Amino acid sequence: MTIAVLGATGMVGSRVIAEAVARGHRVLALSRKPGDGDPNVTPVAVDVGDPEAVREALAGAIATGTVARGATAPGTVATGVTAPGTTAPATTPPHPPDAVILSVRTFPADREFLVGATRTVLDAAARLGTRVLVVGGAGALRSPGDPDLPVADNRAYVPDEYRAVALAGTAQLRTCEAHADADWVYLSPPAELEPGERTGRYRRGTDTLLTASDDGRSWISAEDLAVAVVDEVENPGTDRHITVVHRPST
Repeated sequence: MTIAVLGATGMVGSRVIAEAVARGHRVLALSRKPGDGDPNVTPVAVDVGDPEAVREALAGAIATGTVARGATAPGTVATGVTAPGTTAPATTPPHPPDAVILSVRTFPADREFLVGATRTVLDAAARLGTRVLVVGGAGALRSPGDPDLPVADNRAYVPDEYRAVALAGTAQLRTCEAHADADWVYLSPPAELEPGERTGRYRRGTDTLLTASDDGRSWISAEDLAVAVVDEVENPGTDRHITVVHRPST
């Protein structure tokens, strides 16, 4: 399977790539300044805010060994550019990915950018018939014990300084719901997400925030969130809005 990851250098995106490669998948890593080094990862320098560049990248118009329009990453070249005195390198035939993962977050919150980027990716993927998994925010979930209270409005989980970020994530979910043609799933992480240990253990839910059974916290490591992301890509469920939480060993 070939998986495209937008936001490839971020906390979640980079771990999703590592998890996907460990399972034998090929990855198209899309980012403004992508890394390099793994033969199973094709770095593509692309600005998710540039609709044309995103469409080209996801359509496979950018073949292995090249990068999108306006690339700035060291060691890469823009589409159609050949250095003087050299011949164009051999490239693989264009082929769209089997799945797209959008893992982009802004802090401070930039709602307009997030909504626009999400719509761009959904538009491009819909034309290709490719499913999109959006790694969104916990703010779009319902509060446990109070389904009428969005997590974005619940100060027990979202401090005031993060409320704008939570509301931007909710707007991102609404953008997905309003898209008539795309095949998508929105994965809300729990309230706390940070780098940690890969245990491979998590509990899955739908549109209500989950808490861990051992300590009552709503949390998961970025490594285990990546496990959940790739699991969903490999074995898609039927729910459009899902969430996960750390599951203790006992």
